[in-house]
Amino acid sequence: MKASLDPSLLSIPRFLGLLYGRIDRSLSIEEAWEKAMRRRLPSYVGWRHAFGGITYFLFILLVVTGVLLTLYYRPTAQEAYRSTQYVATEVPMGWLVRDLHVWGANLIVLAVLAHMARVLFAGAYKPPRETSWFIGLLLLGVVLAFGATGHLLPWDQWAYWTTSEVLFALGQVPLFGHPAATLLAGGEVLSDATLNRFYTLHAILLPWLAFTLLMLHFTVVRRYGVAPPKGAARASDSEGVPFFPNHLLRSFIASVAVLALAISLAILFPRPVSGPADPLNVPGELTSTWVVVDVSLALVRYIGHWGFTVFLLLGLAMALLPFADRGAEYRLRRRPLVLALGVIFFAGFLIAWAVGARQSYEPTSATVRPGVHAEALPSSGAAAPSAEVAEPGVEADDPEPADDGGAPGGDQ
Repeated sequence: MKASLDPSLLSIPRFLGLLYGRIDRSLSIEEAWEKAMRRRLPSYVGWRHAFGGITYFLFILLVVTGVLLTLYYRPTAQEAYRSTQYVATEVPMGWLVRDLHVWGANLIVLAVLAHMARVLFAGAYKPPRETSWFIGLLLLGVVLAFGATGHLLPWDQWAYWTTSEVLFALGQVPLFGHPAATLLAGGEVLSDATLNRFYTLHAILLPWLAFTLLMLHFTVVRRYGVAPPKGAARASDSEGVPFFPNHLLRSFIASVAVLALAISLAILFPRPVSGPADPLNVPGELTSTWVVVDVSLALVRYIGHWGFTVFLLLGLAMALLPFADRGAEYRLRRRPLVLALGVIFFAGFLIAWAVGARQSYEPTSATVRPGVHAEALPSSGAAAPSAEVAEPGVEADDPEPADDGGAPGGDQ
């Protein structure tokens, strides 16, 4: 076989082999891989510990689908809506990539909350793992920031007015609310500047921050190991079950199941859309496409701007929990403060989600601030683009007026 091959065909494998050998001698890649495969995990690590791996898998899925979407997306008020619709209607399998990204953004929030609930109720935030808990809270904030900035990018009526509603409520929060809302919006109303800022955060700054926090999180978890259940001692490096194939196979099965769920949801329940964003046309109702928007709208409508304040105070209480609960007690009934905090946080989130998902809302920010949206930047790029779907950069022949809220597009 070797004699029958053209020697020139073997030059590339030989070069790569030579290159790999030099890299391996410097970085010890093969040794590190074998060490990782031989790693043993405690016997108490089971399926309930898979939520962290599911979260990481969904993050990778969002990165891959997000990169594919950026190949066609144009972050300008004139082109954002049309480029999004072009992906959904003209690009091969673009609709699937878009809806996988949408459903991945919903599922990762639920996975993070499930992972946090397990850690909280199991007492795995206690020293020496408080650093891992802090990083996990920061990662939750990054996940929420990802969704909040990405929610506006389709630039349709629902995304525009929902974001306007939430930023208006954020602006009412004492001390930092108004400066934060103005900084995010780039002015008094949402415009081309808002879209550019959200896209920059979503596609550039937040990914780097997320990767940094993930590396720190993995390093700390590897350093201190998985927290043992109550009454169990931490397993040594020579005890437990091998990482390969036991836990690796478990993670693979969970990832395949989550991917199948995401694909099924993307096919059966594609993201509904309304007409292109129009600051001069207030829609009759707002429909959410992201779980946290349902929660935010419920908080805004029933608690007002204090809903954000309550959420921030709960987050602060979560961050301070390792300092308040440093004892050796892991039984939940002996930790009433933790039980109450967990119930308020997680049950409150689920109740707000259920309330927000069942209602359609009429925007109030335009009526509370009369005249502001009426002066909204028709000359600076915030005017609605054509509702006709066209390839990015190609002008539609006969643009029609923007739709009044629009009907859900099942295949868009």
